[in-house]
Amino acid sequence: MGIVVHSQENRYQQMNHWQKLIFYLLPFTFSLLICTLPIYAQQQIQTTCSQKFVNSKCVSKWKEIIPELTKAQVVYLGETHDSSQDHQNQLKIIQELHQNSPKIAIAMEMFQRPYQEVINQYLAGKLTEEELVKKSEYEKRWGFPWEYYAPILRFAKEKKMPVLALNTPSEITRKVARTGWESLTVDEKKFIPPLAEINTDNQEYRQLALAAFQHHQAGGHGNSVSADRFFLAQVLWDETMASGIAKFVKENPDYQVIVLAGSGHIVYGYGIPSRVERRLKSKKNFIQRSILLSPPLDAVPKNKQIADFILNKTQNN
Repeated sequence: MGIVVHSQENRYQQMNHWQKLIFYLLPFTFSLLICTLPIYAQQQIQTTCSQKFVNSKCVSKWKEIIPELTKAQVVYLGETHDSSQDHQNQLKIIQELHQNSPKIAIAMEMFQRPYQEVINQYLAGKLTEEELVKKSEYEKRWGFPWEYYAPILRFAKEKKMPVLALNTPSEITRKVARTGWESLTVDEKKFIPPLAEINTDNQEYRQLALAAFQHHQAGGHGNSVSADRFFLAQVLWDETMASGIAKFVKENPDYQVIVLAGSGHIVYGYGIPSRVERRLKSKKNFIQRSILLSPPLDAVPKNKQIADFILNKTQNN
């Protein structure tokens, strides 16, 4: 089923400097900083993956990690958003895990929280795929080619799998980055966790985020945004997604949750995983596993595990 979606490049060029900062940097901060360019990675991964990421297991075939993934209640499939191969591997892994256990939910960064009911209606057969794209404002709020994610949504519908809209509404993220948490209204706060749950203490995570912010500022853009508010908006994004995952796990302990999100929200556990674990610290035998579907070019800091597994994209059958 073909759906016309405007290209990311055309939409990006039409934005002003401020919109570019929010649209481009906030969602993809760490993908830009530490994820490799695909061609370069394919050339280098054979000799450098195990050397650079000594605490992560580099695998050449995704099927190698399925036995480990079946043991986890939450599995993170960290993507490079514009890599069609990453999305193909996401679907393959979901299909394989579904064969092991049909009780699987897919949690997606690509949809924002206010549109959960739209997704539910699609899964129930009450909306067409075109209506899902339109009513979720997919083109405006995400914008990468729909066909990257369409097969995953189709499979979820076919198998009657829940799909969770994880993300913070972009209006809220923009407002926090511009004017701070205090500017949010009561209604806006309904879509995000309480302030007490927004943890900005991780200094290494902050340094990674602010490196992208400073690079943007050096270009003369986004002067109305402070570094502190920029990082708060990034963390708000992570905490919102983590709270949605943790809530589902608490309410559905017999389900496995497969999280589709950018690698930057997953590396080192800084973004989503540590915040899910914090919310579920009382849950016994809780296991998470993270996979980077594209090998990073470099890792900072080098003495920490960037993910449980790194997939070598040159051989992934």
